[in-house]
Order: sequence, then C-alpha cells, then structure tokens
Amino acid sequence: MTAAVAVSALLGGTAPAVAEPDSAAGHRLADRLRAAIAAQDFRNVLDVTPPASSGVAAGRAGAPEKYDATAADLAARVAVAAEPTPLHQSPNLDVAVIELDRLGRPTAMADVLVSPRYPDGVVVPLNRSGLSTDQVRYRWWDDAEWDANGGRGTRDVLAGREQAPIDFSSPYPASVLKLMVGFGVLRLADQGRVSLDADYVYEPTAPNAACGGAATKPIKRYFDEMITLSKNESTCALIKMVHDLGAWDQVNRTFADLGLSTLMVTGTNPANGGRWIGANMSSVDTAKLLLLVNGGVGTLWTTAEGKRITRDELSATSRELFARTLADQGHNEMLSTTNWCGRGYPAPGIPQVTPKRWVDPATGRVTAGDAVYDRDTRPCDAAAEVTFAHKTGWVDTTGSDAGIVRSLPGEKNRHYVVVVFSNLGTDYVDLNRPADTPGTFPVLYTEKHGKLGKAIDEIVADLRD
Repeated sequence: MTAAVAVSALLGGTAPAVAEPDSAAGHRLADRLRAAIAAQDFRNVLDVTPPASSGVAAGRAGAPEKYDATAADLAARVAVAAEPTPLHQSPNLDVAVIELDRLGRPTAMADVLVSPRYPDGVVVPLNRSGLSTDQVRYRWWDDAEWDANGGRGTRDVLAGREQAPIDFSSPYPASVLKLMVGFGVLRLADQGRVSLDADYVYEPTAPNAACGGAATKPIKRYFDEMITLSKNESTCALIKMVHDLGAWDQVNRTFADLGLSTLMVTGTNPANGGRWIGANMSSVDTAKLLLLVNGGVGTLWTTAEGKRITRDELSATSRELFARTLADQGHNEMLSTTNWCGRGYPAPGIPQVTPKRWVDPATGRVTAGDAVYDRDTRPCDAAAEVTFAHKTGWVDTTGSDAGIVRSLPGEKNRHYVVVVFSNLGTDYVDLNRPADTPGTFPVLYTEKHGKLGKAIDEIVADLRD
C-alpha cells in the first residue's frame, strides 16, 4: 500500500489517491501534513452567518470589497451575528510547506487541499524542479457559491486547466495579498522607478472608507505599515502609486514569468487603490514568493519555460527590507498566537519570539497600531524556539497566514516556509470560545489554525532530526 493510500485509509477518506512529490522527503512531509490537517477537524466550528438553509440560500453575499476589519468593525459584527450554527460542510484550506537547508535551498515541499469535495484532504502532485503543479483546476473564490454550490466555484483562475484532476476554489487571500503589493513596489524600486525614501502623495479621487483620505509619507513607511500593521490605508496608497506608474500589468506579467501563475492583483481601482477582490493566490506560489524573499543560494526553482529563478529577482537590499519587515509583524495570532500568550484561548501555535518592537517592556503586552492585546508575551518569548517572519490576513471568510520560520540558537533545527489559506475567517468561531476582553483586540480566527501551526512546526523539527 502506498503512503498516500495508507493515509486516506487511516482517515477514512473519500478523496482520490493522488501522486506525491517525487522525492522521499516530500513524500514524508506530504503524508504528515495531510494527517495533521485532518487531526484539527476543521469542520467542527460554528458559523455566525450561516446559510438560511444548507445549500439553498447563502448568508454571505460575495461582497465586491473585502478588507481587514478594524476592532470596532469586528465587535459590531459579533454583536449582530445570527445564532451560531455548526458548519454545514467542510471548509476550504490550501496548505503548503517548503523545507529549506542551511543555505535556504528547498529540500522538500508539500501542498494539501481540503474542500467539500476533498473533506479529508488531497495531496497535490508537485513538479520537483519547478515546485509547481499543473494538476489543479483553480477557481476564483465566491462566498455565495461556496455556501450554496457545494463549495464549487464557476470561474477558472487559469486557462487550460479544465481537465486537471483536482478542482479547487482558492480562498480569497485577504491581506496576504499585501505580499504581492510589496513585491511589486520593491521591483519598481530596484528598477529605479521609485525611491523608497521619497514621499508619495496619496490623493484619492474617489471615496473609499477602507482606504481613507489623502496622506503624504515616505514610500518605505507605507510599506512598513502595510506589512507590520496590515494597514489598509497604506496598502491602498501603494496600489494607487503602482497604478500611477502604469505598472500593474508589468507586475502581473512578472509573476507569470517567474512561474507564479496563480499570483495576480487585478481589478483594483486606480482612483483610490481599493477594490482588492480581484486578487488571487495559491499556497504553492505564495510559498515560492517567500522562498525568493528568504534569499537562498543558487537556483530556487525552474519555470516550465526553463528559466532558472534565483534570489536576484529582487536586489539584496530589497530582500533584506522585505524579510526584516515581515519579521516585525505586529499580528501574531493565527499560525502563531503569542500575542495571546498564556490566555488559555486560543491554543499555542508556532512557538515564535514576539517582535520586541510592539511589546511594552514593563507589561510584556503588545500594542500594534490600534490593536491592543491584553496578555504578557514574556513567558512565551522565554520559551520561544523560532522566529516567524510572516503576514496574516482576515476578513469574514478568510483566515490566512504566510511566512518564514527559522530556529533560534540552541533549539531544534528547522528552516521552512509555511502558507495557509482558508475560508475560516471571522465568521467562524470555536465551540469553546470565551468572550473577548472589552477594549482589546478580539480573537479573529478559530484556534484550530494555531494548533495546525504548532503541529507543522513539530513535523518539520521531527523530520530534520
């Protein structure tokens, strides 16, 4: 019996057996990743905006605008939410992990998809040299279709995949799309078309509440706020700046030329930088983008056209800035949960050290922009085993996190990229979720995401032994 079939049998799975990546290390990683996802029982959550009747009328309306909600927005949503009910079908998850050696070169990769069609998970077959797949028919995300159409989308992301054996609707990436914006801005800086130290005058010519009003700041500050604080206003400014330069088509072509065909930012509004719903990301391609940012030695992957991709797609200066900014993440609350250290809920995730930039040295509590947390992070930092340079994203039907993990000195050796996209955003809560503390940032995600992050970290540490 093959490992893939064995795991399917162990989980009682109904998903078709799919070939693994063709390395033994990738095979082992994929098997264990799939089992770890299944162990979280992601369907066992409550839906605060359920369909009126399962599979008939959706409670969510596929809004044309989706932005990370503020604390006040989230509090209002919870206050008016319907009585939570059990989730009516399996959620969609796209989970990828790339193991790296000490030089940052990929040694193994795995990608697992979960959906109502594949409730026990399906392992995606990956081309080893390209770290890619042509075996998935990716569909655009639509809330109403997921609710009422058995999780199946109707619009293809990529042409020519109609006969692919795996059919999957990619969850909307929410603010993880800011990785694509950041890459585009840094490429323009490398080309000399913008200076990161120069001011950009953001003057929206059409109103957008999430984008805010006019502002003037150095481009580097917009970039920092977009990544570390997930500030929507700064993101809109940078998206509009790229529009001002007529460069979005170029950025999207660059993703395609790099073999990152599912990464795209389309349909944004040049008047204000808003309307982000036309963004798409798969975990495979997002992991490869972070692999490039991480800056490993030599060829990182080879495209289908034979192009060898190296870290030099971004300058050393740009890569260092990107990685340093991701390492200063203020929202450590999905795959890692140290902002809630010792709270009891949510469960511990990736055992990262919390970036000191946001921690009050007297209390150990995190304040990241307007987000105020009520827990002392110092006990978790004392027990930390890794750093986690990452970007989170959340809306009502998105829970996402993508980043680079490195072991701290003296801890079990691991170095890897992890990406999780799911539709389990702020509409979904756990059975045991306690009330949020008034005046502090609310818990955004099911704690199952943190448990999965911890499980993935333990898998990689174990496989590296």
